[in-house]
Amino acid sequence: MCKQNLSGSQNKRGKRVTRKFLLTCWLLAASCAFVAAPARGQEVVDKWVATVNGSELITYSDLLWQLALQPNAPLERPRSEDLNRALQLVIDQRLIAQEAGKLPSIRPTDADTEAELTKLVKLFPSPTEFYERVRRVGLSADRLREIARERVAIEKFLDFRFRSFTIVTPQEVSDYYRDVYVPRERARAPGIVVKTLEQATNEIEQTLIESKIASDTDAFLEDARTRAEIVILNAV
Repeated sequence: MCKQNLSGSQNKRGKRVTRKFLLTCWLLAASCAFVAAPARGQEVVDKWVATVNGSELITYSDLLWQLALQPNAPLERPRSEDLNRALQLVIDQRLIAQEAGKLPSIRPTDADTEAELTKLVKLFPSPTEFYERVRRVGLSADRLREIARERVAIEKFLDFRFRSFTIVTPQEVSDYYRDVYVPRERARAPGIVVKTLEQATNEIEQTLIESKIASDTDAFLEDARTRAEIVILNAV
């Protein structure tokens, strides 16, 4: 009966207290560690590192998994700078994946995912080394497939968003050939016969296309980061 007779101002104060209490609990939980998958027979202490747009949680394990999929990246006591680079990369991936999720037409197939897994394995000297790194950071087969699927979705989105509309003009090809291609090839091997413009056109076009896509992607991510809500919960 007393609850029903509360004044409007009391109700508002109660709601503010409740929201504050829930936020406090959430922040306390975010600062706590929890146990992730085992690696080398030991428990790996995990923690929440960041959130993206309130719906994407990034954990310390996500960063280790990112490093594990990069050849020669350190896994034993990784440096802060390596972890921070991994964090920025994962944030970018989550931002693009969120946009890719809005386009069902580019959703990856199982075949796409398998092809991406094969490509990942080939980055390493041997499949044994690849799966050893994966095992050391507790990356399960199911989660590995999810990562591969997400990477395909990102690539499909970038192709759809940028590659389809990227144009290289003959003048750009000619300028690059004169100003970059010829001097570079002569510096690499003095005295060699450099390919003609016609012979090098396809190579130069591909180089310029990839450069433009990289530039457009950087601009897209800069804008996405400006609009996104990115919260760093714990330093790495």
